[in-house]
Amino acid sequence: MDTVNATVEKLRAQCLSRGASGIQGLARFFRRLDKDGSRSLDAGELRQGLGQLGLEVGEAEAESLCKRWDRDGSGTLDLEEFLRALRPPMSQAREAVIAAAFAKLDQTGDGVVTVDDLRGVYNGQAHPKVRSGEWSEDEALHQFLDNFDTFEKDGQVTLAEFQDYYSGLSASVDTDAEFVAMVSSAWRL
Repeated sequence: MDTVNATVEKLRAQCLSRGASGIQGLARFFRRLDKDGSRSLDAGELRQGLGQLGLEVGEAEAESLCKRWDRDGSGTLDLEEFLRALRPPMSQAREAVIAAAFAKLDQTGDGVVTVDDLRGVYNGQAHPKVRSGEWSEDEALHQFLDNFDTFEKDGQVTLAEFQDYYSGLSASVDTDAEFVAMVSSAWRL
């Protein structure tokens, strides 16, 4: 596990050294390695790609990387799964503002956000598709909630899923102050 963590840290450092577009550039690189268009890489493709980046890994290490982040059990590493693993850890300030936003959404305080929780916080009637008559307010609320329902599409969002969603955004925001201001403004904290 230590060699897997070291490889990820090296890869993360390489992305950061490329600037804000580093992870996006890496995603394009991996898409080029995906010869069959399956949007996933097996351990061999991953090993070859890391080697081209100057990160030599053994077969067992490449398999460990694939297994560690293979959320759907497909036996291959989805690009999104791998990019999620490359996100740098969030600071305490970022985690705190995300927790505060989640607490605001979780009207019942049960640790899970549902459409019923959203009713008091998010105005679905303001959505353009509701205004045009294409969607009902409930459909707008379900669509909104679905953005955060990242692990298991079950209509319920846990704090871990909410944090996962925001960790993707966090990776593209340079400073804690900017990120905290963005989330605070979005949720009127």
